[in-house]
Amino acid sequence: MSDIVEKVKDLVVDSLNDMKAVDMVVLDVRGKSSVTDYMVIVSATSNRHVKAMASNVVADAKKADLPPIGVEGEQQGEWVLVDMGDVIAHIMMPETRAFYQLEKFWSDLASDQGEAGLG
Repeated sequence: MSDIVEKVKDLVVDSLNDMKAVDMVVLDVRGKSSVTDYMVIVSATSNRHVKAMASNVVADAKKADLPPIGVEGEQQGEWVLVDMGDVIAHIMMPETRAFYQLEKFWSDLASDQGEAGLG
């Protein structure tokens, strides 16, 4: 893994931890996704908490001269995605996280690829 990817991943994790993220999971999706290398998935305690965590990641990234590629979902506050390129942060309300089950999806994908000899 390149130093810059590690730096971005650490920045996202630290920024979310600073804002008291709940149930953080870091998924290594290299070889499973052509979009990103890592997904950081966290839960929030309220819609305001979702938005505050996303804003903190964006602010910390800009301070580190690593501005995000994009931010989606800020208006609703149920699920905000902060796209840092090689790292994507998914900041979700617990109900939204339970409904979409991203961790399960990516774990199942890894298992399917391994069974098919693709992994």
